Amino acid sequence: QVQLVESGGGLVQAGASLRLSCAASGRTFSRHTMGWFRQAPGKEREFVAAITWRSGNTDHADSVKGRFTISRDNAKNTVYLQMNSLKFEDTAVYYCALDFIASESQRSRPESYNYWGQGTQVTVSS
Repeated sequence: QVQLVESGGGLVQAGASLRLSCAASGRTFSRHTMGWFRQAPGKEREFVAAITWRSGNTDHADSVKGRFTISRDNAKNTVYLQMNSLKFEDTAVYYCALDFIASESQRSRPESYNYWGQGTQVTVSS
């Protein structure tokens, strides 16, 4: 059984940094993709970033490019989301997701992932 556990959320002021972690367990993930998504109240879940486990290829949403960075630690089966220069509009529940996705063009779609973490709240005060 695949399990994803997020951590690292919190309440920060605008301009601050946070690092989210997502620890995966339950199987081997060498061919999988890990994604970060977020959902603000009243809004749809939106793509933030993704990384292909084997190649390390990454993708970031335009809204976070230059501020957020996704990375992985293969030995720990953990993916990170380093968030710098946080803005009020980054406030949301952040979710990590995992699945085998054959085409990297599909990894920004929530429908591509079957495994999800419980979410961690990030609140940025202006």
